[in-house]
Amino acid sequence: MSTNVLRTANGWWVVRDARAVRVDTKAVTTAELLADRDAVSEAAVSSDPGTPVADLVTLSPVTTPCRVVAQMVNYRSHARDSGFTGDIPPTFFRKASGSVSGPHDAVVRPSHVKFLDYEVELGLVMGAPLPVGTVVTEQDLPSYVAGLVVTNDVSARDVQLTKTQFYESKSYPTFTPTGPYLALLEPEEFAHLLDLRLKLSVNGELRQDRTLADMIVRPAQALTLLARFQALDPGDLLLTGTPGGTALKAPPKPVEKIGALLPPAVKWKAFFKSQARNPRYLHEGDVITATIATPDGLIDLGEQRMPVTGTN
Repeated sequence: MSTNVLRTANGWWVVRDARAVRVDTKAVTTAELLADRDAVSEAAVSSDPGTPVADLVTLSPVTTPCRVVAQMVNYRSHARDSGFTGDIPPTFFRKASGSVSGPHDAVVRPSHVKFLDYEVELGLVMGAPLPVGTVVTEQDLPSYVAGLVVTNDVSARDVQLTKTQFYESKSYPTFTPTGPYLALLEPEEFAHLLDLRLKLSVNGELRQDRTLADMIVRPAQALTLLARFQALDPGDLLLTGTPGGTALKAPPKPVEKIGALLPPAVKWKAFFKSQARNPRYLHEGDVITATIATPDGLIDLGEQRMPVTGTN
C-alpha cells in the first residue's frame, strides 16, 4: 500500500489515518528522503501513536531548488476547451522552482495580473536519475518515479497570451501549490494511475473533475519524450497537464477567425474585454480546493486548500 509522507518545518512525517509519525531521518531535501526509504518504512510500522495531522502545518513535500517541468494541453477535455482539433504535439515548458508553495499557503495574485486561472495537475516526483536518451516503459515507470503529489499550475493568462510567455506567466511565487502528501507508491500500484480522479473547486463550486484516462500522453511516454532533451534527478517534479474546466476557454470559431484578421493589439484588447465578463477567474477572497485520489482510496494525495490574496 502507498505510504503518504508530509513535511513540516520540523521534518518529515508518515501519515497513518488522521495521525502522523515523525520519520527519524537527517534528510532535508526530498531527494535525501527518497534515499532514506528505510527510515520512512520504520515510521510506517512504528508503535508511536503519533500527532494529529490537523495539528501540523504542512509545507510542500517537494523541496526546492529543483527542476519543475510541465506538460501543455495533455487532457482531451482541456484540448477541446482550448480549441485544439486533430493531433496535438507533446509540448513541455519549465516553471521556476521558486513558484512552489505549500498546500495551504495563499495564492498571491501580482498586482498587474487581471486574469488569474487554476489548473489542478498530477505531479510526478522522480526517485531516480532520468538521463537524456532514456526510454521509459509502463513496466519500468516505478524505477524512475518515486511518488505522486497534487499540484496546481496557477496561470496569469493575460501574461501568458499577450506575451506567449509560459515561463513568466506560471512562475510567480505561490503559482505551484504542491502537496500536502507525497504518496510513495509500491510498484504494483502504478497499474491504478488511470483510476486517479482530479478534482478542483472554487468556493465549493466544482470546476474540474476528470480521471487520468482523459490524458493524451501518459506518464511513461511523457518521460520518454522529455528525456530526448532534458535530464531529471531525484526530487525533480513533472506536472502532467490539467483537465478541462479552467476559466480560460477558446472563443467560438467564427470569433476566432475574425480575431485572426485584426492587429495583435486590437485582437487582445477585444479578447480581454470579453474575458472581463467571465466570472470564473480567481479573485481575492476565493478559496481553491484540489484533490487527487482513486475511488477506492487506495491512492489518496490529500487535499489542497488555498485562499487567493493580492499583493500589497
